[in-house]
Amino acid sequence: VQLQASGGGLVQAGGSLRLSCAASGLTFSRYGMGWFRQPPGKEREFVATITSSGINTFYADSVKGRFAISRDNAKNTVYLQMNSLKPEDTAVYYCAAERWGRGEVLWRDYDYRGQGTLVTVSS
Repeated sequence: VQLQASGGGLVQAGGSLRLSCAASGLTFSRYGMGWFRQPPGKEREFVATITSSGINTFYADSVKGRFAISRDNAKNTVYLQMNSLKPEDTAVYYCAAERWGRGEVLWRDYDYRGQGTLVTVSS
């Protein structure tokens, strides 16, 4: 199983980025997907999750209203649209997959985890 995150980069505060996570080696449409992030010098934290069907989503309070998680099961890809970015959004962003399809908020509940992509928001 591989989860390949991409789309990170340097952006000014107030700007937008869209992260993608391409999955292979699993039946993607059965898996709940999540995004997590780890700011420099801090613990990893939950960002957003989406159920296998894509019907239900859940967000951390810190990103609610600014970020949107979505998925395309035909392309085996999950996205994170990030708008109104703030310097405190600077982090390495990781995608993860969990086999029950429910969407989870704890890193430990995910079965597969990808390499991260760095997002840097300048003030």
